[in-house]
Amino acid sequence: MTTARLLMVDDDVELVELVGEYLRREGFEVDTVHDGESGVSKTLAGSYDMIILDVMLPGIGGFEVLRRIRTTSAVPVVMLTARGDELDRVLGLETGADDYLAKPFSSRELVARIRAVLRRGETKAANSAASAVLKVGNVELEAAARAVRKGGQLVELTAAEFDLLDLLMRSAGEVVSREDIARKVLDRLLLPMDRSIDVHVSNLRKKLGSAPDGSEYIKTVRSVGYIFARPSVG
Repeated sequence: MTTARLLMVDDDVELVELVGEYLRREGFEVDTVHDGESGVSKTLAGSYDMIILDVMLPGIGGFEVLRRIRTTSAVPVVMLTARGDELDRVLGLETGADDYLAKPFSSRELVARIRAVLRRGETKAANSAASAVLKVGNVELEAAARAVRKGGQLVELTAAEFDLLDLLMRSAGEVVSREDIARKVLDRLLLPMDRSIDVHVSNLRKKLGSAPDGSEYIKTVRSVGYIFARPSVG
């Protein structure tokens, strides 16, 4: 099995050394940098399986780092935010983060989050042969290439957004509960007051835009979950 390569971007040198050593003992290959500019250049120059990115960085902050990364790369990103700062968590997800972890955190929890995000990608890759292209209306999802097109035009999605759309499209016309989304997309139990799912859905809606009839592709079923609407016939 290939060793996952991680890049940790955080200006807390002592924390980075401690966490980096723990991650290496867990079998990961870890590179570290301590400022935003280095984080961007290292990410775009390297071939990393995941970026662990702190919000508070000298120079350019974590959100700007993420924006620059997302202009050319869909590499999974887990953001480190201040505990209790919901605005940071939501903004990170809206900017394209795949998950977040509040400081202070345990190294074991970070490893669990990393493995969950990596496992999602591996599971999708393993299942890609089962359905080469999934099409609902004018939206096409190509599992093997992890590509999505609307009306033939490529739609750029993060890893989490792709996995969410894949789940919803495979259940098109049926409600997918928030609990199922948390388990199958985020690979964890649904947490109280966790807005991650809502933000990922909101991002998907913005990127997909309106259906040909002017309606939304993804509809909310209040207090239950979401449904990817099948196009009306006739």
